[in-house]
Amino acid sequence: MRPVLTTSTGMPVDNNQTSLTAGPDGPMLLMDTQYIDKISHFDRERIPERVVHAKGAGAHGYFEVTHDLSHVTRAKFLHGVGKRTPVFARFSTVGGELGSADTARDPRGFALKFYTEEGNYDMVGNNTPVFFIRDPNKFPDFIHTQKRNPQTHLKDADMFWDFLSLVPETLHQVTILFSNRGTPYGFRHMHGYSSHTFKFVDHNGKYSYFKWHFRTNQGVKNLTSEEAERIAGSNPDHATADLFNSIAKGDSPSWTAYVQILSEEQVAKYRFNSFDITKVWSQKVFPLQEVGKLVLNRNPENYFAEVEQAAFSPGTVVPGIEPSPDRMLQGRLFSYPDTHRHRLGPNFNQIPINVPRNAKLQNHQRDGPMAINGNGGNKPNYEPNSFGGPYQTDEVGVSYTAAPVVGAVGRHTYQLTDDDFVQPGDLYRLLSPYEKDHLIKNIVGSLKNAKKFIQERQVQHFKRADPEYGRRVEEGLKAATM
Repeated sequence: MRPVLTTSTGMPVDNNQTSLTAGPDGPMLLMDTQYIDKISHFDRERIPERVVHAKGAGAHGYFEVTHDLSHVTRAKFLHGVGKRTPVFARFSTVGGELGSADTARDPRGFALKFYTEEGNYDMVGNNTPVFFIRDPNKFPDFIHTQKRNPQTHLKDADMFWDFLSLVPETLHQVTILFSNRGTPYGFRHMHGYSSHTFKFVDHNGKYSYFKWHFRTNQGVKNLTSEEAERIAGSNPDHATADLFNSIAKGDSPSWTAYVQILSEEQVAKYRFNSFDITKVWSQKVFPLQEVGKLVLNRNPENYFAEVEQAAFSPGTVVPGIEPSPDRMLQGRLFSYPDTHRHRLGPNFNQIPINVPRNAKLQNHQRDGPMAINGNGGNKPNYEPNSFGGPYQTDEVGVSYTAAPVVGAVGRHTYQLTDDDFVQPGDLYRLLSPYEKDHLIKNIVGSLKNAKKFIQERQVQHFKRADPEYGRRVEEGLKAATM
């Protein structure tokens, strides 16, 4: 008999794959104590290194508006052509430790901190437009399979592919990861995406949904698996050095920023769930709209103080930008600042790189480790008060715009349908023969190390996406085991 999974308090877990939401498409609920028990422990599993995105590089720069968006959002940093906002960027690998190679086959983090006059705004994304999973309850388990076997302390192909083959919603990201896009040449030569869906809200409270796209102006440049392995052996800090050295010599990398925008009606009618992060929005149906440009032109003065202590969260927003019901996003809203409080302390926003430098910071938070901003001086630490302390504005719609939430509270599991195989198949068919060859070779080179029953299960997913895709992987595995 298999043992029963429980929470840390011993309560049996009836569903470990699905978060508690208000209706199938509704937001997550704070009353999901099972998820909080799981993610809170996960956030504290590494001290003091980041659990994910441990190794990174960063730079300062600016964002300049090239196309005004005041008609769709009240966010002031997107108003007025030519307006510039200071930015700090951090790029990273995801699964590897602090000393791992920059060229590992792995998604790349693409995080931006905008120092706006209304407070900081963080765009926390990746170099891929999708992610492996769409429910945050699966996230700790997924990351465990990307790390090390708890017995051997070695990377384990059985762990890696067992999870992927049991969770076929991962197939879209797997296809991207094992293409040469999974090994970018460096941080300057890759695109960046919010991946998640967010809301733009205008001054009248009308909202639409959007995704960020940052397209590199240096041109996309990737490595083959052989090139990545060779560079990892000779210069494991290749991408970090490439970014730093290019800025040091005055060659400032830049990206053109775009958004895709959908109305509430378009979201409801779209072919795929618009809040499912394993899916993309068709650029043919919803074309990119240019917004501005990102330029990085100054290196950090101190790596630890700036890059290592930078704390990003998708919940760090400004008036006019709000979260969507995307489940993975909802989970990250809690997980990211919770991780920062564990790793950097409760006053992580007082660290200079995280201070909202262009907005006046006033609140009632006091004390705790590393309270370095005067701790509020002699001002009152409560509200309401009669002694000149900061107070709420009472302005409706500044922090969140009212939106209907309908549905029965429960763990609404996403049902596996052919939708999970449509976009991976479309992506495979878009690849050139050269790109397909490399994709198959990269998959076979990894999957061959997993047990045969895991290989067979995963091959069936490739076949559902595209018969040729699955057949070529199957043939490659047979040839590799002869």
